[in-house]
Amino acid sequence: QLKLVESGGGLVQSGGSLRLSCTASGGTLRAYAVGWLRQAPGKKREGIVCVNSSGGATEYLDSVKGRFTISRDDTRNSVYLQMNNLKPEDTGLYYCGLCWAGVSGYEYENLGQGTQVTVSS
Repeated sequence: QLKLVESGGGLVQSGGSLRLSCTASGGTLRAYAVGWLRQAPGKKREGIVCVNSSGGATEYLDSVKGRFTISRDDTRNSVYLQMNNLKPEDTGLYYCGLCWAGVSGYEYENLGQGTQVTVSS
């Protein structure tokens, strides 16, 4: 069964950068759209962006546009989220998962355990 594992989170100062990785085991990501979500303390989980099997990305969450970039490397069975100019409001637990277009937005499944991102002011 396909299992996704996130890594790359950490503590960074406002304005800093992090690169999150999502690596699959038990199968290949090649045929799947994969995306990133996050959940801030006390808030609902929100989708950030998905990348399809051809490498095309969906529209980014408004609050991260111009700062975050999703990419994939199928040779490494991985999807990445480059996060630049991080802000304290980006703090949260970041997950990756398989994604698809649902009736009212993108749906996600097969989430990993998450990686914590903390941005200090």
